[in-house]
Amino acid sequence: MRRYIIADNQELTRFALESLLQNDEDKKVTKAFDKAGLVAQLKEDKNAVVLLDFRLYDFTDEEQLLIIAERFPESQWVLISDDLTPQFVRRVAYTSHQFSIVYKDGPMSEIREALQATQRNSRYLSQRALDTIISQQQEEEKPDLLTNTEIEIVKAIAQGKTTKEIAAERFSSIHTVTTHRKNIFRKLKVNTAHEVIKYALRAGLVDSSEFYI
Repeated sequence: MRRYIIADNQELTRFALESLLQNDEDKKVTKAFDKAGLVAQLKEDKNAVVLLDFRLYDFTDEEQLLIIAERFPESQWVLISDDLTPQFVRRVAYTSHQFSIVYKDGPMSEIREALQATQRNSRYLSQRALDTIISQQQEEEKPDLLTNTEIEIVKAIAQGKTTKEIAAERFSSIHTVTTHRKNIFRKLKVNTAHEVIKYALRAGLVDSSEFYI
């Protein structure tokens, strides 16, 4: 008999989940009302399944959640919340296969599928969770937009000017220009001035006759 721990501070949700789980005699259903109580139950039953609303529980951040999951590697987690940030969903999904993710406003069939997945020691990601992961990944792959100052410095780099020369032209300190260069490299995801020049040419910031060879 496997233990299912309901870790949710909404009474209505606890009642609904308990009713859903009690249809199966192979499940032992318990409740945990805070993080300390949850850990105590996991110590008693290391392969328990935790049904958790992360946003309503006393976790300060996802790091605490991941640490507890790592501490009990045989446990499985079904995260059931109204809303989760894209960063949270992606990090949890990529860090451990212990986590299934569904939403309270989703269809009941998704919660059932998540519970069935725990019986196979696998996980279930709802369509909304999958869409969130994909959209977050696409957003992270977009290069950050350069500021007007950074564009001017890109042009100067493409023209072969040194940091000292750029600083003198802009009446700025060398440190300020160096900081701009670092930000440009980070945003463009490049490591050399040559790659910056190639970007400037592709983006039409400079004419091929202008740039330094």
